[in-house]
Amino acid sequence: APPVARPLAPEPATEERIPIRGLRKRIYEAMVASKTTIPHFSYVDECDMSALVDLRSRWKPAAERRGVKLTYLPFFLKALVAAFRDFPELNAWCDDAAQELVVKKVFHIGVSTDTPSGLFVAVVRDCDRKSILEIARDLHDVVERVRQGKASREDLTGSTFTVTSVGNFGGMFATPIINKPEVAILGLNRIHERPVVRDGQVVVRPMMYLSPSFDHRVIDGAVGARFTNRLKALLESPDELFMEMR
Repeated sequence: APPVARPLAPEPATEERIPIRGLRKRIYEAMVASKTTIPHFSYVDECDMSALVDLRSRWKPAAERRGVKLTYLPFFLKALVAAFRDFPELNAWCDDAAQELVVKKVFHIGVSTDTPSGLFVAVVRDCDRKSILEIARDLHDVVERVRQGKASREDLTGSTFTVTSVGNFGGMFATPIINKPEVAILGLNRIHERPVVRDGQVVVRPMMYLSPSFDHRVIDGAVGARFTNRLKALLESPDELFMEMR
């Protein structure tokens, strides 16, 4: 008898195709628009966090007694506001259609927020009018609303500058993509103890890399570097940061 033909066993799948839809599609399109229309340049510098680590550790118990979780982010947001007074063109939007730099007179700082639904920018409004503890409380509240899917339009729109923090994931530093139509973004990275030279001596200090990206159409390299240096000076000398507060 002739052999009986048997169906071939299906080959195991070698790939999976996942449709890019919904929020992921909006992120996809926004990143393409930002990267293809904005000529980015990044600038990386290291910041000695010793004074700020000490300050936060001393403030933390008092903040907890007021029901506030005090992270490092509120200090960075307040330092940005102070730096913008010297570099107002960094707190701005680029109007491509009009070819104008729109310098903002409000300080609504966005914070990139990772959620189960995707990446959102939670906005802390009027950072210039708030204390560090008020910023800490508002930041916690808006991030929680975003993560729970309860954010309002005001919680997610109108930022004039964005901060993205990848320190929790390790690594040395990242070069972030600008949140269009803003003209810059600040990457905050992991605080790590490492040896540095101070007054000819090797000492261990908590160090962080600051890694901002800038829109090179409207922000020159020298301006980006000076802005980063100003921000670094404020973070390394928190007393000066407090003198800058209004």
